Amino acid sequence: MGSSEDDGITAATAPTPPAITGGLSCISLVLRSLLFAATGASIAVMVTGKQTKEIISLPPFPPLVMVAKFDYSPSFIRYFVAATSVACVYSLVSAVGTAVWLRRPNSASGTLSFLLAFFDALILGIVASATGAGVSIAYVGLRGNSHVGWIKICNMFDKFCWHIGGSLVLSGAATVILVLLVMLSTFSLHRRSRR
Repeated sequence: MGSSEDDGITAATAPTPPAITGGLSCISLVLRSLLFAATGASIAVMVTGKQTKEIISLPPFPPLVMVAKFDYSPSFIRYFVAATSVACVYSLVSAVGTAVWLRRPNSASGTLSFLLAFFDALILGIVASATGAGVSIAYVGLRGNSHVGWIKICNMFDKFCWHIGGSLVLSGAATVILVLLVMLSTFSLHRRSRR
């Protein structure tokens, strides 16, 4: 009887193993590194999106020079690039934190696991909404909207539109990576709560 009480005491006072260990930490680190690469590349491709087009007109009028740049659209500069930049910085910070956990797995706590799961979900919402806003503007540039008189521009600024499209594809990939991170984080919390 004394031995069962001792077992109960040692079981109650035994430290809980960290939520993210071994293989899960490695997967998390790889996903966070991929997230950093995807968001960084998305920002780089977006901010380098610029094309100048010279439209020849009839004499005596000089040729008309038109320029398409990403910062001419507030949704791209103020929201998409800003939101993707926040996700890029977060991915770097969380990757460093995960790498520290890999070196010292006993330092991981339930609070840190919860914070990672919370911020993964928050950043997922931000990146998904920014990608949606970017896609809506890109769609107008590709197809136009005859009902309100918005003309399509991708038939004239094809290089610019390829930049925008590439950036949005990378941002979509970042969204998928974040979904996987949220699933991994919540699984880690679930596993911890069962111990």
